[in-house]
This record gives sequence, C-alpha cells and structure tokens, in this order.
Amino acid sequence: MTASLQTTLDQAFHALHQARETFTPPLQAREIGRVSSVATGIAKVTGLPNVGYEELVKFPGGLYGIAFELTETDIGVVLLGNYWHLQAGDEVERTGRVMDVPVGDALIGRVINPLGEALDEKGALSVTQRLPIERPAAPIMQRAPVTVPLQTGIKVIDALVPIGRGQRELILGDRQTGKTTIAVDTILNQHDQNVLCVYCAIGQRASAVAKVIASLRKHGAMAYTTVVVTEGNDPPGLSYIAPYAATSIAEYFMQQGRDVLIVYDDLTNHARAYRELSLLLRRPPGREAFPGDIFYIHSRLLERATHLRPEHGGGSLTALPVIETEAQNIAAYIPTNLISITDGQIYLSPKLFGLGVLPAVDVGRSVSRVGSKAQREDYRKVAGSLKLAYAQFEELENFARFGTRLDDDTRKVLTHGQRIRACLQQGEHQPVPVDAQISLLQALSDGKFDEVPLEKMPAAEQALYASAGFEPAT
Repeated sequence: MTASLQTTLDQAFHALHQARETFTPPLQAREIGRVSSVATGIAKVTGLPNVGYEELVKFPGGLYGIAFELTETDIGVVLLGNYWHLQAGDEVERTGRVMDVPVGDALIGRVINPLGEALDEKGALSVTQRLPIERPAAPIMQRAPVTVPLQTGIKVIDALVPIGRGQRELILGDRQTGKTTIAVDTILNQHDQNVLCVYCAIGQRASAVAKVIASLRKHGAMAYTTVVVTEGNDPPGLSYIAPYAATSIAEYFMQQGRDVLIVYDDLTNHARAYRELSLLLRRPPGREAFPGDIFYIHSRLLERATHLRPEHGGGSLTALPVIETEAQNIAAYIPTNLISITDGQIYLSPKLFGLGVLPAVDVGRSVSRVGSKAQREDYRKVAGSLKLAYAQFEELENFARFGTRLDDDTRKVLTHGQRIRACLQQGEHQPVPVDAQISLLQALSDGKFDEVPLEKMPAAEQALYASAGFEPAT
C-alpha cells in the first residue's frame, strides 16, 4: 500500500515537474494610463504616450472613449457612454483599434445606437462583421455619373427639384416646417423601389424619434430600414459618431451592389455636439464659436455618398442631410457650409407653412444640381415649363397684392399659378406613384385645371387619378 502510494506521488510530481519545465508564460504588453480629470463628455488621460489619434481606449465599467486630442502631457478622450462612475486615478487601457460598428443584413429592421447595441426589444444583434466608422470616401475613378432617379413620392420634389441615386440633397428650414416629414415620406416611398434605408437620428428628443419609428412601422417601412439613434440626453460623443457609424452601415450595403438612402436628422445637432467637445477640449473657437475644422467633419461624411461604377458593384448611397436654420437665415455658418458640400438643397419656408401650403417647399430657393440629369424623360417633358410658370406666378402674386388692376394675360398667369400650387400640395405620408404624378403634371401643363375652382382642386386631382386607373391617395 505504501509502495503504490509512493509511486503515485512520484508520478504526480514528475508530471508537475514536466509541466513546469515546458510552460512558457505568455507575455502581453499592456499600456495603462490614468484619468487625470473628467468633464462633460470628455476625460483627460495621462500615461499613454503611444496612443494613436482616434484610437479606442477602455475605461472601467466597460466604458469606451476615442482619443481625440493628443498633446505632449496628456490626451483628451471623447467618452462614448455613461461616465458618471469615472474618477480621477481610474485606469485607462489602450485597445489598439479604432471605433467600429457591426454591419450586415441582421441590422435591417432594427433600432440601434452608434455603438451597435440594440435599442428595440428584438434581442441582441447577431453579426460577424464590423467596419470602422471613419472610412475614406470612394476615389473619383470608382464613381459613376448619377443617372437613376430616386423617387420621393412628393410631387413638388420629383417634378421640380429631382434627386438622383448617389446624390447629396440638403433639406433645410426653420423649426417645425416639415423637414423630417419629407425625409420620412421619402423612406416610405422606397417600399417597391429596391432601396434600403438608414435613418440616423442625432441628438433628437426621444418622443420625436419614437414618432418616426412608429410611422415607419405603421407603413411597413421597417422591413427595409435601419434606425441609428442618439437622444438629446446622450453624451455628446455619441451624437458626434452617430452619422459616421450610420454611414458605415449604409456603405456595407452599397458595396454589395445595393442602392441605399441615408437620412441625417439633423446635422445641426451634430455640429453643436462637435462644438461642445471642441470647446471642452479648449480648441480655439472660430466663427459662431465653431472650430475651424467643422467644415471638414461634414465634408468627409457627405463625400462618402456616391454612385459606384459597375466594376465596383454599381451600388449607390444617396444622402439627405437635414439642417435647421434660425429666422430663415440660410447664410449662417453651418447652412452655408453644407450648401457648398451638397449637390443642391430643398428649402422649406415658414411663410408657406403658415399659409397651409404643404409641403412648404420654396421652389425659388430650392435647387438640384444633379437630379435633372437623372430625371425621367416623361418628367422633363411635362415639368420643364412648370418651374418658370410657378416663379412668374409668385412674382405677380406679390405685385397683385397692392390692388393693381390686372390685364387678362396677367390674370391667366395668376390663375394657372394658383392651380400649380394647389396641385403640388400633398398630405403627410401620402406618396404619389410616378405614373400618377406624370398624369397630373401633364394635365396641369395643358391648362386642364385652369377652369376648376380652387376649393375643388383636391377633388379634381383625385378624380384624375381614378380616371387614369390609380388608387386615390388616402
């Protein structure tokens, strides 16, 4: 008994000796720093001399941040989440990678935040691929001309301010003028257009975002839409990265050869979040207290929208950035920046909105620098003269308010213009099919509605749709 126990012990000690001799401890280099101070949405960190610009760093509690300001003594980190537990002296660890976001078909129909975490009740995301949120825009030689229209279902836009797939069209106007409604209606109209949609809510009220998501679900649009959300009470770092994360998600589908529409709602909040971060990091303020590189953060975002050549997949990414003006001032810093970056703008007038002309698109101030080349030939034939006739009508309408006696020709122009305005009005979430729009515009151009009393114009429009075999808008 004693001999067998001794043999067993010898074998055990021999095995332990062999394991000890063959064991090689793995060496893992870790660079650890310390938090020196914490402010609103940012942290100052020391002890990370080799950290790279925009590298992801990890804080206690699973909190991440982006190295945003590199100086000789410390780094400024933009925090991406709840940071109230952070204190001076906490450890900070380098990750060696940049901020990325999950991509793939599993995101279609989901509501997520910019970190890729699900915000709906459908469980965690099951994705295998991630892409950096900051990616270079496609080189010019990989881009193709914009030739295919993106139908919005909104008569005044499809006819007079057309948008092509791969275009960047700015939507701007004062508060409560219907900017989000135009973007949402455009998403709703893609149900049979084979276009995937990404809606990015940047720093919006939770109630406003919930209303948009409810509209998308009610009309079945979530079947082809991904929603990326940051709310107004989220840290400014999340609002800053939100549009870049949403664009990487959209780019994944574009590189698969799909046509994608992305809505940024809105870039005013994005610019404000970046201004807040920059001022907290003590970057010198410039015009309207925005830092000098505010133009760059939006240009590198919107330049990623394009139409790829067939040999590169042939996909397209159409961007509809939304921006809020103050007191109709489109010459402010951020609006002028975005007007110069985009390929046209749709301006919504508070005056028209107050008169009940919906959508309140100011045709005179709205322009598409690309879309007419992508517009269908049918539209060009019937809508070519409408914009000029409408502009003449608006000028004469202002003149006629002074009580001037009008000749018959002027009265005809006013009558025709009033019918154009009435025909271009449209209810919320009531997109009109292309063929129905063309039938309406043809009748309008031919003066068929000029004898119809204004109060009967909606009924006449529905009667035209019914006679042409289209279902009336409801």
